[in-house]
Amino acid sequence: MASSSRSGEHRPVHQDFIARIRYSNALPPPPNPPKLLDIPSTGLSSGQYTTPGFASRLAREQPVNIEADAELGMPLDLVGMPGVFDGDESSIQAPLQAQPIHPNDRHLLRPLATLGKPNVSEPSVSFLRRTEYISSLVSKVRPESGLRSSTPIKRQVKRASPEPDKDSPAYVKRKIDQSFAAAAANLKDKSRVRHPTKRNLKLLDAYPLIPDIEGFPDSGAYVTIKFSNNPVPASTTYDSRLLSSVMRPIEKSAEEEAAYAAASEAHEQDPQNNPKPPTSMNYDFYLADSAESAENFRKMFDINNPDRYNEALYTSSNQAGPNFQLSRLRAYETSKETDLDHERKYDEEVILAFEDGSSGGQKAVYYYPVMQRSTIKPQRTKNIQRTIGVAQEEEQIIEKLDMTVDDPDEETKGDMDRFKENPYSYEEEEAEDGDHHHNGHNQNGGRESPERRRNGASDDDADGDEDDL
Repeated sequence: MASSSRSGEHRPVHQDFIARIRYSNALPPPPNPPKLLDIPSTGLSSGQYTTPGFASRLAREQPVNIEADAELGMPLDLVGMPGVFDGDESSIQAPLQAQPIHPNDRHLLRPLATLGKPNVSEPSVSFLRRTEYISSLVSKVRPESGLRSSTPIKRQVKRASPEPDKDSPAYVKRKIDQSFAAAAANLKDKSRVRHPTKRNLKLLDAYPLIPDIEGFPDSGAYVTIKFSNNPVPASTTYDSRLLSSVMRPIEKSAEEEAAYAAASEAHEQDPQNNPKPPTSMNYDFYLADSAESAENFRKMFDINNPDRYNEALYTSSNQAGPNFQLSRLRAYETSKETDLDHERKYDEEVILAFEDGSSGGQKAVYYYPVMQRSTIKPQRTKNIQRTIGVAQEEEQIIEKLDMTVDDPDEETKGDMDRFKENPYSYEEEEAEDGDHHHNGHNQNGGRESPERRRNGASDDDADGDEDDL
């Protein structure tokens, strides 16, 4: 302690001696050698150097050079594994049943989404007060009384129930009801309808899309036939005779039936190595000699035509009476065919027929099921067989067809009525003289369908070279 005197007065002065002690805290050298990074200098005014993501981005962009050995730091020694060299790999595979998790390890396996959230199941602590939040809906305090208002606190509006599952019947029913309500509103006010992409288009007319129950043929569905190329010579105008053409199936020979039966049996025994044989068919294609004959032929098929029973529409006659005469153009064979069953005949493709209501019927668009789609091409297989001299049965080629139009018989009407009552029902009946094939049947007791209107018509009148038979 030091003392001093001034003006004869003695006053003690305390002075502390402070010793600064330093400890060595040398950091170990970094595991990786230092590396200079090329960082663009944008200045501190940009603010990017002070953001946390700046260093994270640099760390992601700079790969870490890790030199690993051939076994990537995890040597594998299979010598000690029992049964490995005998083909038993159970010792190096994960067990089928997972081992039970120790209770102390369950906290380590918590998902990342649950980290940081309080666990409400933990027991409450008695000396800690629960946090209370003041709602924004609490009424104001009266300044003159200093007490809270006696007005009850308003409850928040309960949110609507969540959307039901899309596969539930309630969801499907609600969506169907909404679609009918929207369609009815659009039909009532057509200005509500808007094109999804072309906003300048306006709706001129609308048709309801309904099934034609009266339009089932005896086979329960229709067949669409598409030509691989133009069946008639190329022209600048459409040949209206194609709308009334006729496809006559050609019966298979005994050799073809035997080959198909053998291929089908081989497919049933070994489907993987033996593919299913295609049900190819051969057809004779017939056309009317004139456009007038083709037009009259279509008139007799139109059930809305009051004169469809008039025999004056026939353009030819023979000993049996008046008829329509069609000439054979060429033979065709199937190049591609897709068959469906009665349960899926509405799923992939349907035929549409527009009815404007001028004939007295309901104004609507009727749709019809399709159970078979075929693509045909000019027949070449038999031509090649004739050229190379393969023995064939003696063929009978019909050059002319005399056609008459009549209503279906009682057996055909019975088949049509069965599908009218249940469109998806089909009971295969075995006939005494063999199986019935309904290919080519266009007789119909109901509305005139597009299949009858386009019997034999091409869906793709593409030009191409063909060899006449």
